[in-house]
Order: sequence, then C-alpha cells, then structure tokens
Amino acid sequence: MRLGELRLQHSGSFKAQGAFANLLMRKPPPVGVAAASGGYHGVAVAFAAMRLGIKAAIFVPKVTSSAKLGRIRAYGAELVVTGEVYAEALAASEARVAETGSLAVHAYDQRETLLAQGSIGLEFEADRPEIDTLLVATGGGGLIGGIAAWYAGRVHVISVEPAAAPTLHDALKAGHPVDAPAGGIAADSLAPRRVGSLMFPIAQRHVAEAVLVEDEAIRDAQRRLWDVLRIAAETGGAP
Repeated sequence: MRLGELRLQHSGSFKAQGAFANLLMRKPPPVGVAAASGGYHGVAVAFAAMRLGIKAAIFVPKVTSSAKLGRIRAYGAELVVTGEVYAEALAASEARVAETGSLAVHAYDQRETLLAQGSIGLEFEADRPEIDTLLVATGGGGLIGGIAAWYAGRVHVISVEPAAAPTLHDALKAGHPVDAPAGGIAADSLAPRRVGSLMFPIAQRHVAEAVLVEDEAIRDAQRRLWDVLRIAAETGGAP
C-alpha cells in the first residue's frame, strides 16, 4: 500500500504514518491500544489497528466532526466521545491506559510518532530538493517536530497556528511548554492544551518562527484553495 493511499484514501491525513509506526515498532498487549485525538489521529490508529488485528479504543472530544467519528466506527474501534476539548479526551485515554494496561498511542508526544512524521520531510526533500522555506500547520507539534528534525536547519521551517490556539508560539515565547488557549475554528485538530515535550527542544533549535493567523484568514485560505486549486481543505489544513 502506497503512502498516499494510506494518508488520503484511508486515514485522511499524514497521521497514518505515526499510527503504523507505533503499532509496528512497539508491542501492543492483548488488551490493545488507546489513543486520544481531535479526529484524524483517532482515524489513523483505528485503521492501523484494524489492518494489524489489534484492539483499539479511541477517545475524542465533543467538537470532533461527525465524518471523523464515522470513520473511527467504520474501522471497528471502540469510540468514546468525552470532554469539551482534546485535553479532556486525553485525560480519559490516560485513565483507560492506567486501568487496563493498554498501549498508549500519543498523537504527537511520542518518539515513534515523531520518527514517522519526520519521514514526510524526507518525502518533501525528495520531491522538491530546492525548497528553502516550509510553512507547517501546528497543533501538538508532531508534524512540525518530525519535519524540523529531518531538515535540521537546512531550510526555514515556520510554524503556523490559529491565534485562538497558540500552543507552540506561546511555548517558544516562554522558553518551555505552557498551557495555551484551545479555541477557534480549528479546535478539533490544532488545539491541544500544550505542545509536546519531546518536540519542543527540536522546535527551539530548528523552527525559525511561529506565526499566528486569525480564524477569518483560515476561512479565506480555504476559499482560495478551492477557487484556485479545487482543493477542499479542512480548517486544520488551511493555515
């Protein structure tokens, strides 16, 4: 199965690489795995677990879209909708892990997740070796952390975040991960409480800048992507 098929046809995003890396590089117990997600990580873990014959429990907040909920159910995972935001779903997932011994598959703050997302930087460089600047939509930081680690300063990697969820922006300003607001129109994909601790040192070294965009700019980017390229982008992919 090609990476493009994994990402777009089955999981809908780059998250499939991190999900498969976790389930293949680690050893899930018979009770299975547990993951918290705003949506796409949950879809990816559910799909990977289905393909590998592993039980999966996916915890999502109430803001998760019905389309993503449908995909998670279709892949046979146990779906738990709980909490108003991602952080609350994560807490519920962690409680399940503590209770049952399930393997936690973190959406961004996990070594295997970062390694897998870094392979996207490899793909970019193979396709476009002349690139000197990359703009990366940032939530918890798994994608930008992996990409920034791959390039290691050879290109300018710029984080783009919703102004209503300035997770990496605020962490870089403070010098360490801090709690940030978790609102805005991209709250189901780019609004964790704080950036991952594993990727933060990478960001300090290799992320050139973190910029914030307002919700209206995200909506405008969605419209332009459709009008010019006929790409239907979600709010989490438009910044």
